[in-house]
Amino acid sequence: MLRYIFQKIGFTILVLLGAATCAFFLVNGIPGDTATALAGPQATLEDVENLRRSLNLDAPLIKRYFSYMANLLQGDLGLSYRNNKPVLEVVMAAWPATFELAMFSMLIAILLGVPLGIYAAINRGTAGDAASMIVAFLGVSMPSFWLGLLLIISFSVKLPWLPFYGRDGFSSLLLPGLTLGLGVGANIARLTRTSMLEILGQEYIRTALGKGVKRSRVIWVHALSNAAIPIVTIIGLQFGVLLGGQVVTEMIFSWPGIGRMIISALATRDLQIIQGGILVLAFTFAIINLITDLIYALLDPRIRY
Repeated sequence: MLRYIFQKIGFTILVLLGAATCAFFLVNGIPGDTATALAGPQATLEDVENLRRSLNLDAPLIKRYFSYMANLLQGDLGLSYRNNKPVLEVVMAAWPATFELAMFSMLIAILLGVPLGIYAAINRGTAGDAASMIVAFLGVSMPSFWLGLLLIISFSVKLPWLPFYGRDGFSSLLLPGLTLGLGVGANIARLTRTSMLEILGQEYIRTALGKGVKRSRVIWVHALSNAAIPIVTIIGLQFGVLLGGQVVTEMIFSWPGIGRMIISALATRDLQIIQGGILVLAFTFAIINLITDLIYALLDPRIRY
């Protein structure tokens, strides 16, 4: 088991280094001159050149890359171009809001998706199965920005029950959480149904039912435990979808998370903040994937070998 864990940790480190490399070159490939944008419209050419030298933007890209990676390995993400604050401090101030919204959205998705998928599987071919999959299809098809605006109109404008602006207590978490969680829950429901149908068709399930084991026990203990690995897989992958999909949702609901911070940094060409935000999101997703891999080994000991 320890060997399995160390292998997964080593792979996670390689993934993070790859994510850091991709983030650096993609961000630095954004069209436009960063020094000119930061200096402002009133700056002279001399001001722009002085700023470029002070920010080390005049150095070759590959040299800046190795310097960035060397600092990154020491836990230094650099300083913000705009306010000269440590990037790690700025990003970590926004991270709790992003992680809170992602976890709440995933909780909604699991509570809706898993029972709906199981219900559809055990009632295969019935009207309930068809209705469940229609609901799941609608959830997958609805864009998050459209669903978010629909929820705002319904529960904040026409029925002023819930706030739709900022992060202020549990009530402000409900609308953005539903916006993200419903779509992800629909994906989980579809995969849960498929996985459960495959397991319910196995011989040992029919044997257990034939021996008089309660149907509820067969479904929730025997079938669900063996169908869990695909479900855990989709949950881990959809967590990454939540982290990436929050950019639009955070803007709609003025949620003070990393996605909104990255959009603001793009407007001001604060490349260090953009890189730092992407790296922290990648790190969070990599840790979730690592936890998912460890859960695999707990659910099925054969995987660790």
